[in-house]
Amino acid sequence: MSQTPTDTPDSGRSPLARRTVLGAIAAGAAAPGLLALSSPASASPAEPAAPTVPSSRKAAALPGGGDLGPNVIVFSPSTAGIQAKLDQVFRQQESAQFGNGRYAFLFKPGTYSGLNAQLGFYTSIAGLGLSPDDTTINGDVTVDAGWFNGNATQNFWRSAENLALSPVSGTNRWAVAQAAPFRRMHVKGGLNLAPDGYGWASGGYIADSRIDGSVGPYSQQQWYTRDSSVGGWVNAVWNMVFSGVQGAPAQSFPNPPYTTLDTTPVSREKPFLYLSGSEYRVFLPEKRVNARGTTWGNGTPRGTSLPLAQFYVAKPGVTAATLNAALAQGLHLLLTPGIYHLDQPIQVNRAGTVVLGLGYATLIPDNGVTALRTADVDGVRLAGFLIDAGPVNSPTLLEIGPAGASADHSADPTTVQDVFVRIGGAGAGKATTSMVVNSRHTIIDHTWVWRADHGTGVGWDTNRADYGIRVNGSDVLATGLFVEHFNKYDVQWYGERGRTIFFQNEKAYDAPNQAAIQNGSIKGYAAYKVGDAVTAHEGWGLGSYCYYDVDPTIVQHHGFAAPNRPGVKFHGLLVISLGGNGQYEHVVNDTGAPTSGTSTVPSTVVSYP
Repeated sequence: MSQTPTDTPDSGRSPLARRTVLGAIAAGAAAPGLLALSSPASASPAEPAAPTVPSSRKAAALPGGGDLGPNVIVFSPSTAGIQAKLDQVFRQQESAQFGNGRYAFLFKPGTYSGLNAQLGFYTSIAGLGLSPDDTTINGDVTVDAGWFNGNATQNFWRSAENLALSPVSGTNRWAVAQAAPFRRMHVKGGLNLAPDGYGWASGGYIADSRIDGSVGPYSQQQWYTRDSSVGGWVNAVWNMVFSGVQGAPAQSFPNPPYTTLDTTPVSREKPFLYLSGSEYRVFLPEKRVNARGTTWGNGTPRGTSLPLAQFYVAKPGVTAATLNAALAQGLHLLLTPGIYHLDQPIQVNRAGTVVLGLGYATLIPDNGVTALRTADVDGVRLAGFLIDAGPVNSPTLLEIGPAGASADHSADPTTVQDVFVRIGGAGAGKATTSMVVNSRHTIIDHTWVWRADHGTGVGWDTNRADYGIRVNGSDVLATGLFVEHFNKYDVQWYGERGRTIFFQNEKAYDAPNQAAIQNGSIKGYAAYKVGDAVTAHEGWGLGSYCYYDVDPTIVQHHGFAAPNRPGVKFHGLLVISLGGNGQYEHVVNDTGAPTSGTSTVPSTVVSYP
């Protein structure tokens, strides 16, 4: 269903309620894909050995490689009508917030001029070189908010990756909200993160990118930038967080609210599709420790490479059984754009398996199953897809490792990158806990886990989802954690030595009354709860907001709850009451001043304990 600013969802709550008040307060037909060659190219960069297929199964083996499908649209510098195709898809996707369209634009290496790629919902754009500078657009990749009357707070689910841009005006506009990564980009100029007219905005995330000029967030309420380089940073509203960013502003929280880490403790960039000659391959960047700056710009990036022949190229309509057969055979998964209905979990059992989605490929468990599970193995990479809860309640939607997982994965962790979760909005959906992380050393690098507060199938019990993310495994790191609107805890962290760099949260808007959120003797469930038995945990740049519009008298005792011991540390915490619709009594535990009135002034804690 296409959502427009004047639609009224079946819950009876205006879609404007979700973000317009939040923003107002903060503002101070598809072309065929290409065929991949079936023979692997020589290994450059280094290539892992091909999987071994048991001889007893070779006769029935599923093929690797193949056509990328009709919604992967590939351009070369000599392609005619590029702008017309970009415009055609944008017209379809501009306001299709809960529609079924899914698209990926891929640009072969070379130079393109005079383009303005406007990106709507579920649209990704990427270059096909090993470096962003291999593919240059003399023009813009634009996200704006004309469809929503200049309000960018619902500009979700779109992405730009692996391109160099020379913006026509000198500055590229990227006015996004959640689930809209800007990765591995080189902007030869400035970057404006606000919509035209400097309207409301609620993003966002940048990684492994270089912006030669300044980044102007303007009305952006919060932002996280990781392992990048910027020529400057213009301002801040509530919460701006940087780790491993050359040119980042100095630590100064809360005035201005910059939380700055010199390096990122552990990072490994997202896998990406590229061309080696005429063959598609998937590049797997290596892990970095104490990273700073981009992974590219000084020769060939470090990592390994897989030919597309080692991937099962999935199309919408394929069964979960077939996907699991491909995995069991030793293939990786490439999910082409579209919607995939599942009647059993996708089960990833093999170390080093890659599951990579293009164009916001979407998994929907129809019958209450978990969408995807991994075994407790090294080096799984999950990236670039959306999980949409189905109409039958799923106990979980994504599980990283089984319960009780304990293996050490420090040398080769599992990464979960641009994997987004939604409960409701596009239709009825329910899940008890969205994401469970059991495997040690897992890196969650940019996720938005969202119990919908607008769209269809929305209501306190209609899209019931008690818990967002539960971390049981030790040594887990989250970089760029967005979790919103769950009926109880948004994040529960029970593993030891967990770390989070940047957290953005809104409590559930639609709680009917105080009793509905009462947590025993505590008023409300914390947005971020560290287990009582945990002895070591650390977080930087964490924010929680409340907007209890059904009952504005609701009181939330605190945004953050954690054991009060020296090994549990927080830096740069804030809570905000949006326009006085509900209030917080404290920031973390019993520490921090209460919010009050309708002025929407953050209450902050610089460090805890």
